[in-house]
Amino acid sequence: MRFASLGSGSEGNALIVEAGGTRVMLDCGFSTTETVRRLARLGLEPETLSAILVTHEHDDHIGGVARFSRKFGVPVYLSHGTATAVNERGVIAESVIIDSHTPFAIGDIEVLPYPVPHDAREPTQFVFSDGAARLGVLTDAGSSTSHIEAVLSGLDALVIECNHDRDMLMGSAYPERLKQRISGRYGHLDNAQAAQILANIDRRLLQHVIAAHLSLKNNNPDLARSALAGVLNCAPDWVAVATQADGFDWRMLS
Repeated sequence: MRFASLGSGSEGNALIVEAGGTRVMLDCGFSTTETVRRLARLGLEPETLSAILVTHEHDDHIGGVARFSRKFGVPVYLSHGTATAVNERGVIAESVIIDSHTPFAIGDIEVLPYPVPHDAREPTQFVFSDGAARLGVLTDAGSSTSHIEAVLSGLDALVIECNHDRDMLMGSAYPERLKQRISGRYGHLDNAQAAQILANIDRRLLQHVIAAHLSLKNNNPDLARSALAGVLNCAPDWVAVATQADGFDWRMLS
């Protein structure tokens, strides 16, 4: 199994997971033209995608889904709550409703959805497996739960939100209401929260840890890397960062 990011942050998100003959995209927050351009950077054609999975209805995750799905005939998997929110703004032609607690398969990829606290209708994150290795993704969650940490234990790779440094956010020019939303229970994980989640899970099999969804204004890669490396007891540069402009290149799981 391998995975890569097209980009991660408030201006757009998309992640590719591939196993055997199956290739799925998690979220699509970019325009169709931009998504195709970023796929090409990874050596991929849009017609080769088996499915799009959606975490929630915020524009930086859903903005390009409907048009991309229609143009290339790619089915979209999403929770009932997310589907309801999305369809209020434009119907997705081919959608599959999933239960956020029930595993399912798309070709050669096993998918385990799990609910997270975020200010959306029915936000869902995912763990992907090819039967041998497991990749977990956790972005857009304001806090952790025992269920989240149970699901993320024993992974081979983890992409985890490090949205902001709390001191930078609180000292920023953002309106107070926005600061409270971002830092609240249903907002976004800060570096310290991400590190605490990492400390609470079984980390023994981790081959890759990637900090994602970093704020361009209220965080920086060095702070995110340092927070996670402190838990992993590794050099900060072992921790990768998914950037807004470039995401990250292919990572292999064995």
